[in-house]
Amino acid sequence: MSTSIPLPGLESVAPSDPPPRRGPSRDELLEGLNEPQRAAVMHDGAPLLVVAGAGSGKTRVLTRRIAWLISERRAHPGSILAITFTNKAAAEMKERVEDLVGKRARIMWVSTFHSACVRILRKESDKLGYKSNFSIYDAADQKRLMTLVCNDLDLDPKRFQPGAMLHWVSNQKNELRDPEDAAKDARNNLEETYAAVYATYQRRLREANALDFDDLIMGTVHVLQTFPEVRETYRRRFRHVLVDEYQDTNHAQYALIHQLCADNPEDIDDSERVEPAELMVVGDADQSIYAFRGANIRNILDFEQDFPNATSILLEQNYRSTQTILNAANAVIGHNKGRKEKRLWSDAGDGERIVGYVADDERDEARFVSEEIDKLTDEGQLRPGDMAVFYRTNAQSRVFEEVFIRTGQPYKVVGGVRFYERREVRDALAYLRMLVNPADQVSLRRILNTPKRGIGDRAVACVQALADRDRTTFWEALRRADEAPGLATRSMSAIQGFVAMVEELQSMVDAGERADVVLESVLARSGYLTSLEESDDPQDETRLENLAELVAVAREFAEDPLAGPSADPTDVEAGIVAPGLGDFLERVALVADTDQLPDDDPDDQGVVTLMTLHTAKGLEFPVVFLTGLEDGVFPHSRALGDQTELEEERRLAYVGVTRARERLYISRAVVRSAWGAPSHNPGSRFLDELPVDLVDWRRTEAAQTQWSRPDLASGSAARLGAPTAAGRRNFSAAAVRADAAARAKPAREIPSLEPGDRVLHDSFGMGTVVALEGVGEKTVASIDFGSEGVKRLLLRYAPVEKL
Repeated sequence: MSTSIPLPGLESVAPSDPPPRRGPSRDELLEGLNEPQRAAVMHDGAPLLVVAGAGSGKTRVLTRRIAWLISERRAHPGSILAITFTNKAAAEMKERVEDLVGKRARIMWVSTFHSACVRILRKESDKLGYKSNFSIYDAADQKRLMTLVCNDLDLDPKRFQPGAMLHWVSNQKNELRDPEDAAKDARNNLEETYAAVYATYQRRLREANALDFDDLIMGTVHVLQTFPEVRETYRRRFRHVLVDEYQDTNHAQYALIHQLCADNPEDIDDSERVEPAELMVVGDADQSIYAFRGANIRNILDFEQDFPNATSILLEQNYRSTQTILNAANAVIGHNKGRKEKRLWSDAGDGERIVGYVADDERDEARFVSEEIDKLTDEGQLRPGDMAVFYRTNAQSRVFEEVFIRTGQPYKVVGGVRFYERREVRDALAYLRMLVNPADQVSLRRILNTPKRGIGDRAVACVQALADRDRTTFWEALRRADEAPGLATRSMSAIQGFVAMVEELQSMVDAGERADVVLESVLARSGYLTSLEESDDPQDETRLENLAELVAVAREFAEDPLAGPSADPTDVEAGIVAPGLGDFLERVALVADTDQLPDDDPDDQGVVTLMTLHTAKGLEFPVVFLTGLEDGVFPHSRALGDQTELEEERRLAYVGVTRARERLYISRAVVRSAWGAPSHNPGSRFLDELPVDLVDWRRTEAAQTQWSRPDLASGSAARLGAPTAAGRRNFSAAAVRADAAARAKPAREIPSLEPGDRVLHDSFGMGTVVALEGVGEKTVASIDFGSEGVKRLLLRYAPVEKL
């Protein structure tokens, strides 16, 4: 026999005693709805799938449906469970329903999956062996715990990185696989190790009476599956279940809905069975763009198989965009296979044609976007806040930020960290700052053990003690680490290896090497690139892209020194001053400094929004600029050979197009700095899928002018051949070493030196050779310059002359 849980607000409500009808009338609830929307609101009985095209008013349907259930169907608000994907959407939905039916709507459960599961688990936590006051670990807590777990198991942190381990564990939980399942199905030593990590991680969570976000859903599903009486209690409680964005559900979320709403399983006797709740799911398979987070598009495509008596309603009338924009969206998404056919339409008229632009390069593309924004705002009809710029990857924001800063265009980056604030970019710049100014202790300490090289907190404390004792800089103390009291031999070796690397790189800076060559050498010699390449963390691919973009910035500076703020342009043109690494860092610092812009203009004109296409989901703007439409950029290079991923990219394009209300701009660059070198990308296949009569091409590839660039005239045009997908991804340590070597200044003639030889250095003066290491171009000399100290110089770069 089941025992029902006392539920607030339901105790006095009996099925035979419905509450009196209050609130809006039937006509008021249906006012302004089209026929399919009305059918969805009034539906009674069988599970309902509402296929809601972009801009088709699904939020209105959901809120009116809930109000209809309360006002017309006399449903108790406490019997309604509405699931959304964000807390903001949940709050807005609750507010809108409350506006319609009054404060009794507050009894409803309108929440995210995670919030609903927390409420259930607070009551049922003992079923999982937890206390009801369990903690919920956020991402930072999880990472700290996973780091402890990896230490417990004595795992190599380079091979088993906490971020990658957490990603793997999250995938297991989203598939409802516990540590025992993972261990049983392990096929090799690596998977056995991952399963052991998973088991230890869960044990440590339990010891802390803590759950992570994935546990909240998996734990709730396990309770409902394992304890039929608990499941039946919640099936009695929730008689109306509504799920928004159903195309974004993963397997665990799908299983939760199934437990609450599917026909009764066989583990309950007939006297205990509860009729399934009324289920309504709303979504659009054409907007399923979160497969990388575990979302399973099959959940919505197979809904009618999962619920054989289901009804489907199609919402095709769009209330957001012009018909021209919708025709473009319909044309592109129509190339995906196996989708439910629908065609968005609007009675708002055709509107403006789509504007297309083929730019010389990404900077020309950003300039075009900036100029168009100026024109539109000058006309007085639109504000900067009415416009958004979309791109496929975060790294693409950099050039828009720089151009907007130069032109004074107010902007904000949404859903991502500004380019120069990203961790990997800050790490790389810290290396460069420290090379230029070794006294910069903040930069030095940031990268001393980044990537990990065995220089821990204790070693740092020993070196700092030496610096404090002798009143010297932290860098000088590192160079004399053999004098640091209490320093372990292993740490000493790691520090000496780090110092040797830094001094070799400083030789390049002293010799005036180009900023991009120094940066590439830093990324390769430090092991930073290798650590990202060997990582299983999916975010590290994006970090590689951002570092590639930083190399492109440095190369652009090296090849266009007039863009730098330090040198007088006349001197640069005359060849008197060559831009150095210090000039590059100054330029970056000024850009990053100006980055801090207010959210809103004093005149309340708003600011232009920059965001990735994934972040744009659910938003809309009067004007949208969809940029970077090149094969290998969008669609992304990793999708070019995979039909499933290519269809996901096409859905992403559909989402981007359907964010625009009045005007849509599409653009691409003929040449784009990809992985630090110019790359000639063919136009995106999505452009070919647009009907030709919809697009007004302001500029085509035939008009592009950059073929006369000096670097092409000198015979390097071959580099503009379209790279392979593998080539685009391969921003590797080996590749940047080769590239840096190719672009480096011609090597000096290496003097033949022996210990004891006297030499003259352009900057340090007279010195005596103390020791030599390496051979040929890798020869490093340790030279005592008296008051200047002993310097380790890479002879290929060092301006030394044997006396």
